[in-house]
Amino acid sequence: MAAGQDPQESEPRFEACLASLEAVVARLESGELELEQALAAFEEGVSLARRCSSSLEAAELRIRRLEETAKGPVERPFAEDAS
Repeated sequence: MAAGQDPQESEPRFEACLASLEAVVARLESGELELEQALAAFEEGVSLARRCSSSLEAAELRIRRLEETAKGPVERPFAEDAS
């Protein structure tokens, strides 16, 4: 890593990972890949999905920490459905 480089910059941003994952899914759904290509694409998709999930978990943790420091200890689960 270069001096002064932000360690988070070496990792692809969430939006880039999500876009790549969507592209992999589109390739798989096209049905035009040969078996080995489809397996490689699937493996890539699993890796991208894990990175996206990890990024979302880290964001959730940051939000919880910010809530705790702003208002004192607050524990609120994220609602899956806002209705």
